[in-house]
Amino acid sequence: MSSTPAPPAEARSDERARALRRMQAYAVALLLLMVAGLVTSHLQGYAGAWAWIAAFCEAAAIGALADWFAVVALFRHPLGLPIPHTAIIPRSKARIADNLAVFVRDHFLSRDALLARLQVFDPAARLAQWLGDARRMRAWAVLGRGWALQMLELFDDERLQSALRRTLIEALTRWDAARSAGDVLTFLTRGGRHQALLDIALERLGGYLGQESVRARVAAVMLRIAREEHPRVVKAVDLVTSVEDIADALARRVARALVDELKAVLENPEHPARIEYEAQVLRFIDRLREDPELVAHVGQLKQRLIDSPAVQDYARQLAGDVRDWLHRDLARRDSRLARYWQDGAVAFGRRLGQDARLRAAINEHVLAAAARMAEDLRAGVTEHIANTVKGWDDRQLVRELELSIGKDLQYIRFNGTLVGGLVGLALHALLSALPA
Repeated sequence: MSSTPAPPAEARSDERARALRRMQAYAVALLLLMVAGLVTSHLQGYAGAWAWIAAFCEAAAIGALADWFAVVALFRHPLGLPIPHTAIIPRSKARIADNLAVFVRDHFLSRDALLARLQVFDPAARLAQWLGDARRMRAWAVLGRGWALQMLELFDDERLQSALRRTLIEALTRWDAARSAGDVLTFLTRGGRHQALLDIALERLGGYLGQESVRARVAAVMLRIAREEHPRVVKAVDLVTSVEDIADALARRVARALVDELKAVLENPEHPARIEYEAQVLRFIDRLREDPELVAHVGQLKQRLIDSPAVQDYARQLAGDVRDWLHRDLARRDSRLARYWQDGAVAFGRRLGQDARLRAAINEHVLAAAARMAEDLRAGVTEHIANTVKGWDDRQLVRELELSIGKDLQYIRFNGTLVGGLVGLALHALLSALPA
């Protein structure tokens, strides 16, 4: 279904101005009609029905003028005269701004109200419904593919690439690699994580040493070294017994001894090897942070890597290969990346729709985040509204308000004319009924 485009702001403003002028003309015409009726009644000597017409027209004209004054006094000084308590809106702009901001804050941005609306809205269920729509995700995948291609074309610009490279190199040059490595190791050793890592390494090493193929390779190496270093001894021994059997038996004993030692380390949290390992790790972390020589050495190594033509060429070639692959894939209508994104989004949406616990967890996090943001949002929006209204030009503010509600305010003048005339008739009837 096609919709008619909204007219431009200037056209809407002109249309409102014409409607306002039309209603003002009607109100003025009605006032002039009442004045004409009053003058005619005077010329007719207030005789008979003309007395009633005069009473109506006189009171109606007074009511029309009074309501004209009241309407005009909202926006400006009537007739340009600085009468007290007129031009109410421009004089009270600051107070109106503060009151409007407080009203929005208290009625629309209340923390409890926002959270209540979010709970009713059920963000997780809406997200599941949105993501689970395969047609919508297909359309978004097409859009995303187009946006990604545009971004890649942007990055093809040599000027942008050069600027990005300079920015990256400057950032890497400023980067304190030694301290960062110390921070990472501190995080990895927190809570004895490094001991768990040692356990994994020892278990893997023990399993490796326990393999028959490994023992055979160790025996072969030992035999080769013995023959290279002590060929005469090997020949002499070989006359008595097989050197291969001796090497194999020795390799088995060495492997068994190593495995037993590894088991001892794994089973004993206070094993000297563990204590020494702990001390070495902590000393190395301290040196990364405090030892000027090691810090300088790490910095020099980092700088050599940054300045290395081989590293730069590799990084450039790798980036080019990735960019070319992305170009080729995204340029295809059946892009694998787009399809993976689409299928993943739909699958997650359906999983979310079926898993009540997952929806509850997401809603809890959304509500918690909204609660944390509510106070900042309230303060920021309130200040923004107040400052925005206070910053408006007085004449522009008056014009916009008058164009928005001025047409409706003219009905006050119509009603004042009619009600004033009726009151005039009522008073004339009352006075006529009183004895002379």
